[in-house]
Amino acid sequence: MDAKLQRRIQRYGWDKAAVAYEAGWRDQLSPAQSRMLDLVCLTEGEAVLDVACGTGLVTFEAASLVGPSGSVCGTDISDRMVDLARSAAHAHGFANTTFSRMDAEDLQVGNGNFDVALCALGLMYVPDPEKAVRELYRVLRHGGRAAAAVWGQRTRCGWAEIFPIVDSRVKSEVCPLFFRLGSGDALRDAFVQAGFRDVQSYRIETRFRYASPEEACEAMFAGGPVALAYDRFTDDVKREAHAEYLASIEPFRDGAAYSIPGDFVVVAGKKPNG
Repeated sequence: MDAKLQRRIQRYGWDKAAVAYEAGWRDQLSPAQSRMLDLVCLTEGEAVLDVACGTGLVTFEAASLVGPSGSVCGTDISDRMVDLARSAAHAHGFANTTFSRMDAEDLQVGNGNFDVALCALGLMYVPDPEKAVRELYRVLRHGGRAAAAVWGQRTRCGWAEIFPIVDSRVKSEVCPLFFRLGSGDALRDAFVQAGFRDVQSYRIETRFRYASPEEACEAMFAGGPVALAYDRFTDDVKREAHAEYLASIEPFRDGAAYSIPGDFVVVAGKKPNG
């Protein structure tokens, strides 16, 4: 897919997904986000950049850890995500946060401005994720830390059929090469090639729990990466896609609820001193 087109699809797709995002994914993404924050060991007074911040789930956790003497800048390609994060910051009194719309591959911030750079479940969506990792490296001060989380191996993600289900109903792939960084040591290698040292890599197996078929479909179709394509489906096509997706996760059903396997890869590293 053309890189410019892919960025546009992601921008407007996450605009569509923004309102449904937290309800469908807050709990499900928590294991990867928590491990990522643990690895960078934030301390009071530090300056943090949170790339692909979404509605601010990681941003606000980081803001609590660095305290009022620290700061967290959240960036996202989606205007709607940024607007929701700003509103949440105001509502909950996070005065040490700011939010801006930016492309992860071209961060509009200076070299060496941050102590820590984070990217939780965002690298899979950019045309050149290795370039985005190099951007994380660039914005760090010497001795700074970075961590990123991506979806893991496709065969370990029980919800993965969502992509062919949607792709069969649209003209182009929604998320090409979505699972590439979660295969083998791809994300770790990207960190090493960017210049990071002391690189650590972890794989996390988890379960995504949804209380009903409706909740499972709402999260995946309306609150996730296929939201733009899904918004253009007719009601009949939506029902067909729901039925096909529910059939794909039937092995993980327990009564009316679902416990769907998921897999994350989390990598952290340090920028060398001087």
